[in-house]
Amino acid sequence: MAHEIIFHNYPTSPFSEKVRVAFGIKKLAWRSVVQPTIMPKPDLIPLTGGYRKIPVLQIGADIFCDSQLILREIERRFPTPSLSPQNTGAPYGLGFWADRQIFQAAVAIIFGEIGDMVPEDFKKDRAAMSGGSFSAEALKRAVPLMRDQYRAHTQFLADQLEDGRSFWGGEQPGLADIHAFMNPWFVNSALPHRAKATLEEFPKVMAWFERVRAIGHGTHKEMSPKEALAVAKEATSESHLAHDPHDPNGRKPGDKVAVSADDYGRDPIAGEIVFSNAHEIAILRSAPEVGEVVVHFPRAGFVVSAV
Repeated sequence: MAHEIIFHNYPTSPFSEKVRVAFGIKKLAWRSVVQPTIMPKPDLIPLTGGYRKIPVLQIGADIFCDSQLILREIERRFPTPSLSPQNTGAPYGLGFWADRQIFQAAVAIIFGEIGDMVPEDFKKDRAAMSGGSFSAEALKRAVPLMRDQYRAHTQFLADQLEDGRSFWGGEQPGLADIHAFMNPWFVNSALPHRAKATLEEFPKVMAWFERVRAIGHGTHKEMSPKEALAVAKEATSESHLAHDPHDPNGRKPGDKVAVSADDYGRDPIAGEIVFSNAHEIAILRSAPEVGEVVVHFPRAGFVVSAV
């Protein structure tokens, strides 16, 4: 049975925007489930087993966490047009550049300016997620350094576009564009005047930004969180047991493990291994709201520990 693409997101999420642009490139139809921006997330946690970050992709009873893996799964299921027709591996590496180096600068630029207006419950949520504190004053102090860094990283993109190409890899948009687009989109969404200031010395980047933005998000219809839970409960996972002969730590199907992100939002998610490889690990777990589901995580940027 073919299942709909169910995408758990919220409108202002920059990591969700990556996936929405991928839907646009591939002209896909999908269902949008809007989740809260902060905890509690009572209709997400039963699906993920504790993973709280957005976005999450759901296809039946298979749950894919983190935009890195979500983009890989979309490419696997819907290979045409390809997100990475050339340099297949390199654009996934660029994701770490965008998600960590540039995102850190973008967060400081945005919240250094609007941090005093951010609600206290949002500050507490992000402090809990990061294991530290959300300090508007600290972000303000970091802004001059982060503006320097943001400009330097933008120059990398400008250099790539210098020869007049329309997109990162040539005349067709792809995965590298998706990663590079995330942070300018984030700054533009929160601070349109600041986005213009950060890009005005890079006219080719500004033109590229508009081209990527014009791609759109495919077509979608809203779905309620409760409906998504019901879909999972009625479905059966498409995943199959598979042994990884090259696992560096000898893990195998049936082993009980906990998986957690290595940067922030490190809540461990426990389950039994269904399969794993160099890119992905999938674990079986259950909850009353959804029955048995298989939750998929990337290997890069995630920690797997024995339970």
